[in-house]
Amino acid sequence: MKKPTLTAGSAETASFDRLRMSAHGEPVEPCVLCGRTLRFFAGSKSVALQLVAAASTLGVAASSDLQLASPKLAPHVRPSEGGLIEAVRNRDVESVRALLDERADVNAPQGDGATALHWAAHVDDLVIADLLLRAGARPGAANDDGATPLHLACTNRSAPMVERLLAAGANASAKLLNGETALMTCARTGDAGAVKALLVHGADVNAKESAHDQTALMWAAAESHPDVVQLLIETGADIRARSRTYPQTVVGVQTQRAGREELNYTVLRGGSTPLLFAARVGDKASARVLLAAGADANEALPDGTSALVLAAHSGHGDVAALLLDKGADPNACATGYTALHAAVLRSDVALVNALLAHGADPDMRMARGTPLRRDTTDFNLPATLIGSTPYLLAARFLEPEIARALAAAGADQALTLQNGATPLMIAAGMGVSRNESRRGIAVIDFGKVEPESRVLETVRAVVGLGADVNAANQAGDTAMHTAAAQGYDTVVQFLADHGAQLNARNTRGLTPLGTLLSRGGRGRGRGGAVDANGADLTGVDAPVEGPYQSTAALLRKLGAIE
Repeated sequence: MKKPTLTAGSAETASFDRLRMSAHGEPVEPCVLCGRTLRFFAGSKSVALQLVAAASTLGVAASSDLQLASPKLAPHVRPSEGGLIEAVRNRDVESVRALLDERADVNAPQGDGATALHWAAHVDDLVIADLLLRAGARPGAANDDGATPLHLACTNRSAPMVERLLAAGANASAKLLNGETALMTCARTGDAGAVKALLVHGADVNAKESAHDQTALMWAAAESHPDVVQLLIETGADIRARSRTYPQTVVGVQTQRAGREELNYTVLRGGSTPLLFAARVGDKASARVLLAAGADANEALPDGTSALVLAAHSGHGDVAALLLDKGADPNACATGYTALHAAVLRSDVALVNALLAHGADPDMRMARGTPLRRDTTDFNLPATLIGSTPYLLAARFLEPEIARALAAAGADQALTLQNGATPLMIAAGMGVSRNESRRGIAVIDFGKVEPESRVLETVRAVVGLGADVNAANQAGDTAMHTAAAQGYDTVVQFLADHGAQLNARNTRGLTPLGTLLSRGGRGRGRGGAVDANGADLTGVDAPVEGPYQSTAALLRKLGAIE
């Protein structure tokens, strides 16, 4: 069996945020992000650790479109491979000299094909590298994965070693088995000096690796190396090149557990340009360079996600603002929602204001949710929110400042969801489980339920903006029904103080108190209910238990009936 001493494997990005990311990644496939879905938008471990979040599946959120191959050397060699390689690995210059004087085979490989020069590049020792080269070491020797010493020097960001190897005749166009060139490796690790040396020696600036058709320019942008981006563009890199596209099945609603496969549909992933990579990871400097070189601010992924939506969804408001200034369409909605919806999701007040200033429609409704392959903790807009305007989302996500900004920009506060739910009902908790955050992250998945004070603050803002406290949805439920059912004492009191009816009945005939007792299951005894002694409790008042007890007491104090 071959000993995996020196390997070069690909590392898929894991998409943003543990860093939860947005939901748009390629393989280095959406960081929306990114959550427990470790997808990545860009391609290396650094991006993966950043976007482990980043990343998700908009088209940004959960695997990665970026193919990475980082050659690594194992910490040991077989006894039969000792001697020269062992001395180089230990950086023992005198032993290396002695062995070379004894005519040790300078090109003898390990079991995986790595030579002493590979190790010299790996430990970045120029003195030893010079000794080996003068003794006849082949600078173009490749291991079983195609990795040459040049690839290892690029991985180390060592321009001096890169220059030394090139001067000795190393092939600047050398590729790993997956097609990754030394230039791509250097572009990813970010040493402009090494990149320049490779280009001077004829490296193909537009070469693509074979897994995802990504280029050195894409990798430089994905890893936030604007100086390398600039250098590559000046040398002829194609700013409009796209990575390979591929189909992926996603769910229209998060229904996998229910097995409703008929709601699945297919979207195209991949297809990223250098600018889209920069937007995904939030590299404003690289985005600026690309735009100055002629990149289109309205570039989009194959599923319609624009660079603007991608940046907003990934939580990079500064990049989104730059795109707006360069002419990006603030109302682009091909993916089913706009950058304004995404900015509300990400609590980005500054971006909300920038979008509104550039003409974003505050009343645009969500037409589709974020394409997801599975339940995720990445930032996403689930299909259950289809029909939401940015204002309705501000109510849902408890963003009073954003709600005020939208209202000031002319948002229609009377718009409701299809079931008649108003912003006030949604702010009060309609459609939200008590064991998860307003953005859908369950407590068991490290979600943190927002405090009641935040709910009250948002309710106060919505009412202050003119909401009807007694409006009812199609089921006859009001904001008071919702606040009571959620056990929000302060919200119940606030609504009552502002004229909310305590005894309005919904289509099931339940008042707010009746709804609470029905939900808590500790109100009036039902048919067949008995006490500890077996006495029939049907129709008998029973104490409310748990977190709802104080709410029931408050409602009764205010004059509520069942």
